[in-house]
Parts: sequence; structure tokens; C-alpha cells
Amino acid sequence: MARDLLALAAALGGSLHPGPAAGSPGDATLVDAALRWRDFTLIGHPTFATIVVADRLDLDGATLDGSDPRLPLLPRAVLALPDTDLARAWLPEAPGTVLLAPATTGELLHAKLTAVLALDQAAEDRAVTLGTKVLTQVARRGGAAAVVNELAARVDGWAVLLDTHGQTVATSGAGSLHVADAAAVAFNRPVRVRHPGLQVHPVGLGEDLTAYLVFSSRSGRESTHRDLAAQAAALLDLVLRRQDHSATERLGREVMMSTVLAGGSEAATLLRRWGVREERLAAFELSSRSQAVDVERLLRRWFDALGVPHLFTLEQDVAKGLIAEEWLGALEDKAEEFGTPPRPALRLGVGSTRPVDALGPSAIEAREAHQSAVDAAVTVRRYHRMPSVEYVMDRLAASDAARLGSLLDPLALRPDGEQLLRTLRAYLVANGAWSGAARTLGVHRQTLMHRVASIEELTGWDLSDVDARTGAWLALRARGLGAG
Repeated sequence: MARDLLALAAALGGSLHPGPAAGSPGDATLVDAALRWRDFTLIGHPTFATIVVADRLDLDGATLDGSDPRLPLLPRAVLALPDTDLARAWLPEAPGTVLLAPATTGELLHAKLTAVLALDQAAEDRAVTLGTKVLTQVARRGGAAAVVNELAARVDGWAVLLDTHGQTVATSGAGSLHVADAAAVAFNRPVRVRHPGLQVHPVGLGEDLTAYLVFSSRSGRESTHRDLAAQAAALLDLVLRRQDHSATERLGREVMMSTVLAGGSEAATLLRRWGVREERLAAFELSSRSQAVDVERLLRRWFDALGVPHLFTLEQDVAKGLIAEEWLGALEDKAEEFGTPPRPALRLGVGSTRPVDALGPSAIEAREAHQSAVDAAVTVRRYHRMPSVEYVMDRLAASDAARLGSLLDPLALRPDGEQLLRTLRAYLVANGAWSGAARTLGVHRQTLMHRVASIEELTGWDLSDVDARTGAWLALRARGLGAG
């Protein structure tokens, strides 16, 4: 049940008296069941409290007889007695925890307990029902990963989904940090588990077992979470077994996109057969901050509304595609509108427009713009609006790049030229911080200062000047030494 013993006593207007015996249920023990003395035969669950409702006379008869097999179980149970003078006088002799509550008889007290616990059970049932509905919805939109993510949020903890070989299918919360523990409890491995209290739910049964769902909760609503996880496991069984009839189509689009981005006449011919009449296209990448958002389905709906060909594929939850320049604005608007709080924000990166037989560079630009949008936490980022060194280098003619790189010849042509170039790069990456650059190179600070002085003397640069540092970095990039 949801209530612990102390909360249950408060709900009844009674008092809780912890027992003297070791192993007696404490204040925070959750309640498993409430039984009459005549129905009490065993402890239902070792980690939950079994409440035994009795009258003082019931206990007198059992004690006097001495042969009642239930007496040894009392220290591990909770006796619920009507709050009478007789019961209070007996408290020092009680073998375990006692709950005293206002009532005239044990039957009346049992009825009160049953009513309170029934209300708790109804509330938990409603919570499980609501949670199951939400899990079903996210399963339709985002598959197994979305179910695991939603479950972790609802139990206020983390979750891991492992296949039958112990490989990770999906994680959520801090699950990625506890995969080893999850695998240990799922496969009963004889190793020490650092994280106690894990629950394991098989996904499927017997020979049809497909995975294991392992989760941990920070709150105490164990029965609710257990029921909710069981529903999640049933949903995951359906999701993991469901045949994806679009898999062939997705694979075909992935192969076609690879061909298009490779460029040449074959790319242009394929686009014509794909229904594209434009001579120039722009690449884009789209992702969502929420695993519950299916960006592939979202793009399908948008492209259908715009009336444009479905030129995109999905790679690791990132949609990568192509679109004509005239539709770029509409795509950006839809991404901005979808990202309006409180809805989950999208991340859209857009490359520059290129001829249909040379779209590879635009795809690279879209990837960099998308990463920039993720880093800056903005919805839309166009590559040509990014103040990046890569943008500058892409637009330099080969002769200009070679001339820029030759500025480092006074360093590169020396016997220790490679060392000086590494020193210059480390110094610039550290933004002129001596300690950071020295640590990167593994040299003493004084050694670094001596080398930088030699670089300035050989090149004629003053590396304390921002223009000189910018020129030096561009020269390094021109020689292929700055990236990474």
C-alpha cells in the first residue's frame, strides 16, 4: 500500500508503539495487508507490514493456551487494537509493534482500516491507469526509448532496458551509470551490486523473452511503481516485437541519400526520379530534445503539408535531409512554432544552397549548424550566419589558402619546426593561458614561454595582439593543423 505505518496511524487518529523485538516493523514500513486475528496465518511480505486486528481478549486466549502457532509471528507483525485502558495496560507485554486506534471492538477497527487502505489502493490504481495511458501514448510516438524515459520520470529514478544478451537497448535518468548493476541483477550474476533496491521485470515470457527492464526509484511507492513497471514491460514486449513495415523504405531512403550526397551525374539523375525538379537544394539536420518526439513522423507531416518530396532519412534520432530554398523559411517557421514552450524544443541546422550534383558540402555545413544549435540551445541555426573559421576557410581559393599557410614556413622549416607548431597550437587553444598550454604540452611554464618568444621572433608576430592570434590560427587551419 502507499501508506507507511506512521501515516496510517495518523489517518486513523491513533498512535503507533514500536515493538521491542529485533525485526519489528518501524514507523516508515509500508503496509501490505490488514487481517482479522482469526484469518492471520503468516507474514505476507517480509519487507512490508502485515497488520493483525484483534481484541485484547483474543490475545489473552492465545497466550493462555500457549499452543497457538501464530504467537511466534507476532514480533514481525503489527497488532492493531482498539484504544482502551485494557489495551494500554497490556502494551509493556506486547511482543511487537502495536497500533492503537479509536474503536469499540476489533471488528469495527478492522472495518476502519479496510476503508482507509481501500482508498489508498483506489488512488494507486488511478495512478497506474493514468501512467499506463501515458506510456501507451509515448510508445506510439517514440518507441521503446520513449517508454523507458517516461517510466524513469514517473518513478522519480532511472531505468535500463537490456536485451537477452545483456546489451543496452535504452537507458534514462542515471541509467547509463548503472548498466553493470542492472545486468548483474537481471542475469543473477554473482557480483556485488553497488545500487541496492533494483526491480527487474522480464519483457516477454519463457522462450519469447526479449529483454529485461530494470529500474530504481527514489520514492517509497513501491507497489505503484511495481505495477507501472509491469505495464511498461508489457508495452515494451509489444513494441520490440512489432514488425516495422517502414524499415525497408527507411533503408532505401538512407541508401538514396548516400548516393545523392556523393554527388555527380548519378545524384542528379536519382533526384529527378525522386520527383525533384529544382537545380539547387540545401541540406538540413533536425533533432528533438525529447525522446518522446518522433522527428521522422513530424517531418513526414510537415512535408506532406508543404507538398514537397520526402528527401530525408533518420540516423541516431537525427533527421538528415534536403529541401529547396523556397521552402526553407517554412521549415524553419514550423520548427520555431513546435519549439514554443512548454512543448519540447527542436534543433534545426541548415547548410547553404548547392547544385544538386554537389550537395556533400551542404550536408557537412548542416551538421555543423545543427551542432551549433544544440550547443547554443537555439531552435534554428543557418550555417552561413555562423561566425565560424570553417566558413571562412571553405571560401578561400586553394592559392589563398596556400599563401596563408606559408606564413608558418619560418617555423615549419626549422629542425624543431614540428615542436614549435604544436606549441603555437596549444598556446592559441588555451587562449594565451600559460598554465593551460604548458599542461597540454607536458612542459614547464618557463619552457613554454621560451618557445613562444622564439615563435614571435621567427614570425614577427606579437601574440598578445588579437589580430596576430587570429592570423596565426587561420594559418594553422590552412596547413591542416588547427582542427580537432
